[in-house]
Amino acid sequence: MNLSLGPLLYYWSREDTLAFYDEAASWPLARIYLGETVCSRRHLLRLPDWLDLAEKLHDAGKEVVLSSQTLIESESDLKALRRMVADGRFLVEANEWGAVRLLSEAGAKFVAGHTLNVYNPETLDVLAGLGTKRWLPPVEMSRDSLAAILMQAPAGMETEVFAYGKLPLAYSARCFTARHYNLPKDDCQFRCLDHADGLTLSSREGETFLTLNGIQTQSAGVYCLISELPSLRELGVNSLRLSPQSRHMGRVVEAFHAALEGDASQTAALARFMPGKPVDGYWHGKAGLEYAHGEESC
Repeated sequence: MNLSLGPLLYYWSREDTLAFYDEAASWPLARIYLGETVCSRRHLLRLPDWLDLAEKLHDAGKEVVLSSQTLIESESDLKALRRMVADGRFLVEANEWGAVRLLSEAGAKFVAGHTLNVYNPETLDVLAGLGTKRWLPPVEMSRDSLAAILMQAPAGMETEVFAYGKLPLAYSARCFTARHYNLPKDDCQFRCLDHADGLTLSSREGETFLTLNGIQTQSAGVYCLISELPSLRELGVNSLRLSPQSRHMGRVVEAFHAALEGDASQTAALARFMPGKPVDGYWHGKAGLEYAHGEESC
């Protein structure tokens, strides 16, 4: 089992983004996913920039995967997707079914992202026939549901599980961050730049509940499966996805790497580096905001 760094879900300055990936090149990761998956208005890095970054990380010994946008809203979005598919140098993660069609028509192997919503072995078998080599279950899938699918998974199919980060729960054509500031989506003033780990919402009782990230809605809690490594291994999961955060990401990677190597000494300190409380309820078939372990265990 190895570690993947998922695509950056937030909007950071160009300088901060490049500095982040410069550090990531030295982290114990098998692969790094690159690209804008949330909003096409986030264009401080465009496709040529992501491709240049991909070359550098590839030269540093990382497997690089280009992640496609999740919600295609315009002809320019579609053109960017076609250019990504046509480049051909790197594996692509398909995050919507239009990308699946383009990749399949090109005869390319690809990664099936969690937003394709694969809930049964029949759908996974269809994707395998279209060229999928690795898939991610939906983030709300429980261990038992995943086990049932993997019992009938196509031969050779790799499984990657979202194992750390604020859960990407939903997408909308509306921009919730812009709405928070009473701004229209087309004149959002790029307020996402002010929230490096998203804009946290609280209930009337003061409990953190959700995170706004442009058109994406995330959990307020940080999904953490570091205590579930034995069950993940038992299922035959190949890779764990760690989702980027603005601070202490290197420490998070090191903690997971150490745990995979059999050293759990860093696990207890992991909660100190989280931009939210740990949660893992979905993995256990419970409410997503629950956590099966005390915070001292994460």
